Amino acid sequence: MKGLVFDIQRFSIHDGPGIRTTVFFKGCPLRCQWCHNPESWLGKPQVLFYANKCIGCGGCLKACPIKGALDKQSETRINHKLCTDCGLCAEACPAEALVLCGREMTVEEVIEEVEKDRPFYETSGGGMTLSGGEPLMQAEFAIALLKAGKSAGLHTVLDTSGYGKAEHLREAARHVDLVLFDLKVMDAARHREVVGVEARVIHDNLRMLAEVGVPVIIRVPVIPTRTDSAENLRAIAEMAASLPNVRQVDLMRYNRLGESKWQRLGRPYELNGLQPPDDEGMNRLKAIVEAEKLEATVQG
Repeated sequence: MKGLVFDIQRFSIHDGPGIRTTVFFKGCPLRCQWCHNPESWLGKPQVLFYANKCIGCGGCLKACPIKGALDKQSETRINHKLCTDCGLCAEACPAEALVLCGREMTVEEVIEEVEKDRPFYETSGGGMTLSGGEPLMQAEFAIALLKAGKSAGLHTVLDTSGYGKAEHLREAARHVDLVLFDLKVMDAARHREVVGVEARVIHDNLRMLAEVGVPVIIRVPVIPTRTDSAENLRAIAEMAASLPNVRQVDLMRYNRLGESKWQRLGRPYELNGLQPPDDEGMNRLKAIVEAEKLEATVQG
């Protein structure tokens, strides 16, 4: 049993209770305009270029087998239309300016990595979180990893967009202590515009988790001009309040940390220059959620 992972982040404190190790899965069906992990979209390894690390040695150009796939004059270095992501340039780069993002790992290899910080989990109430990308894109691997985590006595969390097959999410929910469920836009047409997929699947899966009874925390990315309207937050809060397994909504303040990742991938960033919401705006949305008798937190 192998899966494609693009990062394992230790000492995470925002992906569930306590100190956690977060396993980031490659592959995502959503195309959120503000995505902080656009390198997770494709379900295969990808070469990324870090311009600040490049020493100009030219080793990558010699190693690349595809003419024109690397351009020394380009800010992004990589022509992603020609690049096959073979990784030979990354292997030849002594400065790690070129990196192959995504590697196959077995369940056992991931658990071995997670287990390294068990003392921190035991003292803080932490554990293992699966994130992405979207773990449901590799459902068989995700479920096997959650089962292994529970067998090892770990506290397990699934961080999901909710977009996937209901049977996969239902099975995964049987092996987690908590689900962090992203809820972005309630209006169907607006959801397709800024997220790229149908909202109905996500909303139906959220209701299904209420039937299963697993604890859920709703996480709302607060993106100016995209998700931050009072109408949208009120609709999200009303849905959350109608579900017996949801008692908390986390409002995730937009930040600009993901912009550079889009540049490394040669993709235009539609929200270029967008500023994060101020405290007054965040607190106004927080009050809307709290009016539904829900606990609300502001993150970021």
